[in-house]
Amino acid sequence: MRHQRKTVKLQRKASHRDALLKNLCKSLIEHRRIRTTLAKAKALRPVVEKLVTLGKRDTVHARRQAFAVLRSKNLVSKLFGEIAVASKERQGGYTRITKLGQRQSDSAPMAFIEWVDAFASAAAASSVKEVEAEVVGKE
Repeated sequence: MRHQRKTVKLQRKASHRDALLKNLCKSLIEHRRIRTTLAKAKALRPVVEKLVTLGKRDTVHARRQAFAVLRSKNLVSKLFGEIAVASKERQGGYTRITKLGQRQSDSAPMAFIEWVDAFASAAAASSVKEVEAEVVGKE
């Protein structure tokens, strides 16, 4: 019986599965939205949401725990500085999974996983404002 066993195995050994989920975490934090299979997206969701909960604490210990998963100071600072700040008022459910249909090659169900609270870095926000100013100026 599988009582209290909720790990999705994804047909991989434990070390391979851990590496896969860590890489998906890194990609999601870096790109804000990734396209993957539905099973991987569902397995990724609890891992990423625990990282955001760490980010909301914003202590040295929480940063070290996040670094143990992400292994990148840039991603840890992005997680704590942008993603966790955008989700500060939310009690959970930081990610959204959108089903896309089946992949053409092998009919695997595909999905987008993305952050619910859209955040924009300061550079991206300033570039958007510049583009909006140019469009308004041309009209």
